[in-house]
Amino acid sequence: MTRRGARICRMAVVLLTVLGCQTAPARATPGVPQGVVTWAASADRLGDGVADRSYRLVVHTSAAGSGLRVRLSNAFGDRPLTLDSVYAGVRDQGAALRRGSNRRLTFDGARTVTVPAGATVWSDPLPGALPAATDLVISLHSPDAAGPATGHGMAMQTSYITQGDHTAEEGAVHWSGTTGSWFYLDAASVRPPEAATGAVVALGDSITDGWHSTTDLDRRWPDYLARRLHRAGGPLQGVANEGISGNMVLADGAGQSALHRLDRDVLSQPGVRTVFLFEGVNDIKSHTGVTAQDLIAGYRQIARRAHAAGTCVVGATVGPFKGWPEWDPAAEAVRQEVNAFVRDSGEFDAVTDFDRVLRSPYDPERMLPFLDGGDHVHPGDKGMQAMADAVDLDSLDCAGRQETGGELSAASEPSRPGPAPRVPARAGPPGG
Repeated sequence: MTRRGARICRMAVVLLTVLGCQTAPARATPGVPQGVVTWAASADRLGDGVADRSYRLVVHTSAAGSGLRVRLSNAFGDRPLTLDSVYAGVRDQGAALRRGSNRRLTFDGARTVTVPAGATVWSDPLPGALPAATDLVISLHSPDAAGPATGHGMAMQTSYITQGDHTAEEGAVHWSGTTGSWFYLDAASVRPPEAATGAVVALGDSITDGWHSTTDLDRRWPDYLARRLHRAGGPLQGVANEGISGNMVLADGAGQSALHRLDRDVLSQPGVRTVFLFEGVNDIKSHTGVTAQDLIAGYRQIARRAHAAGTCVVGATVGPFKGWPEWDPAAEAVRQEVNAFVRDSGEFDAVTDFDRVLRSPYDPERMLPFLDGGDHVHPGDKGMQAMADAVDLDSLDCAGRQETGGELSAASEPSRPGPAPRVPARAGPPGG
């Protein structure tokens, strides 16, 4: 049999499997799949759902593997969400997919799934390999979506929309509408070739979300980190970006606070080995009355909960933001006290000093202009790359150090979550 003939036979087997699937809606079932997260985005409310709309969502993978599974989210819905057609393919260009790559996903064997309000559901694994650094395309359709929609607002990636069910089509002719958000999709996982492969989850705000990086080019700092990890070929290959623009550690506002979304967005991800905590500038600069001790208490609670879940925790210092309208000496004093805690407390398994990387040597309270995206809070592409380059890859895997007898700050003795820190009554405006 020729190579082409063998490929056609394999595709026929997949097609027969799809045709044999049930058509009755599957019941959404909980549980984290085996494997490792290869892409993720934080869930938030995105206005109201639209009936009979299809979404073609473009995401970029980190870890390579087989058995792709995707997680659909109705976390902010107030009624059940039915999705009657969900496909996964590989992008060719724009909204067009590579020929033969678009395949139907099933849920507990069924083509249709209903996700209860407040819940998430994982698809069945899809046969075949998915390389690292692939533009994966998830196309989904809901016949009757209504009420609050769940998704990720600031994707920094162009995706596509259309009315009617065109999810099975590989061409772009019907996909003329565009969107800068991801709807109903919040994670994807694979089974990596090496069983010991794990993932890093970056918990942050708009800097992690990628604001002021170039749209459609995957230049957020977690993207640069994923490329470094892939080149290094170590045990950590998955990178999940759980940043939300304007997000705070302590208070809900622009998305649920880091404390409130930690379990869903971070600790529930498959194969997570390391939580990378880089958040706090919005708590500081929004002048909500947050003190350094308030923010430190929030950091400590996140570290305790992550350690109790068996993960490493890397802390990052808060970057400079002098020049932003809300900067003042009082906010700067809080930032300096918080950064001293991150560097010196020993609460984290490792520390990345983003403040040192980004600050100007001539004015340490201000970002180096070469790295500044233009608003004095968010780094541009060069700043994003400098941040990722500053991460010590070996320090991300505290489990490896533990096996070799290295010292850990708290990972070897996980503790229960302590009392919540004081949270201000009002959240400040989104920004970082």
